[in-house]
Amino acid sequence: MADIPTHDVAVIGAGPAGLTAALYAARAELKTILLERLAAGGQLATTDMIENYPGFPMGINGLDASFAMLEQAQRFGAEFKLAEVQKLDLSGEIKRVETSEGIITAPCVILATGARPRLLGVPGEERLKGRGVSYCAVCDGAFYRGKEVAVVGGGDSAVEEAVYLTRFATKVYLLVRRDQLRATPVVQAKILNHPQVEIRWNTVVEEILGESKVEGLSLLNRVTGEKSYLPVSGVFVYVGLLPNNEVFAEQVELDQNGYVVADEEMRTSVPGVLVAGDIRAKSLRQVATAVGDGAIAGVTAQHYLDSLKR
Repeated sequence: MADIPTHDVAVIGAGPAGLTAALYAARAELKTILLERLAAGGQLATTDMIENYPGFPMGINGLDASFAMLEQAQRFGAEFKLAEVQKLDLSGEIKRVETSEGIITAPCVILATGARPRLLGVPGEERLKGRGVSYCAVCDGAFYRGKEVAVVGGGDSAVEEAVYLTRFATKVYLLVRRDQLRATPVVQAKILNHPQVEIRWNTVVEEILGESKVEGLSLLNRVTGEKSYLPVSGVFVYVGLLPNNEVFAEQVELDQNGYVVADEEMRTSVPGVLVAGDIRAKSLRQVATAVGDGAIAGVTAQHYLDSLKR
C-alpha cells in the first residue's frame, strides 16, 4: 500500500536555494515543508557580507539575508522544520523522507543539500577542529582578536574571509598553493596591498601543530622545496567544496564529482525529484545562482504536480 502524502513538496536543505524553492512552491499554494538539520541559510548564514547579490548596493549581512528569506517563505505558508534527513526513498510516485523528527511523504522532493568545506587532509586537522582549525571566519573570527592567524586558499572565499579576519587578528597570512590568486580581480584588489595581510605564494600546509590548540603550521614551498614553521593561533581553511549527497547518492544521476545532474528545469534523472543550489552540477556556485535554481525548482514542482492530476 502506497504512503499517503503528508505534503505536496518536501525541500531538503534551507540554504538560499531551498528557501527560494520553498517560497515559490508555497506561493503556488502547494503544501510545502522545508527541512534543515542546522539553521536556515546554510553557507549564506556564515558569510559576513554579500556584495554581489543584486538589489543591495552596500551589501547585505548573510545571516540577515537568511532570516529574511525564511520569513518570506513562511509568510506564504511554507513549514520549516529542524530535522536531520536520515534516509530517502525516491522510488515510486510518493517519495519517503525519514528524518530525526518523523517521516514525511510527498510526490515531489527538491534536493537543496548544498556542499560543505573540503578538508586539507593533513595531520593535526581533525584533532584540532574547533580548537584553532576553522572553516568559518564569521563564526570564529572574534576568538582571534589580537592574535595572528592563517587562511589557506586562493579563491574568492579565502580572500574575502582573510580580509574579514583583519577586523580581529593583528596579522593574517594567506597561504596560496600557486603563484597567483584564483579570486576575481575586484576581490583580489581588497587584499594585495592590505597592511595586515602577508601572502605566501606556492605554499602548502604539511601539518597543523599544537597539543590542545593550534600553535603553528608546518609549511612547504612547492617551488623551492623549502620547509618552514609559521606560528599562528588559528587556521581557516577555504580549499573548495564537497557535495552533500550521502543520503541520495545511489538514487539519482551524479557527475564525476558527486554533484546532481539536472536539466534547465532542475529535473533530475528521477521523476518528481528536483535539485537546486550548490549540490547541482554547474559552473558557478553563488547566492544569485542558488536563488535562480530555487525559483525554477519551485515552479517546476508546481508543473510536475499538475501533470499528475491529468
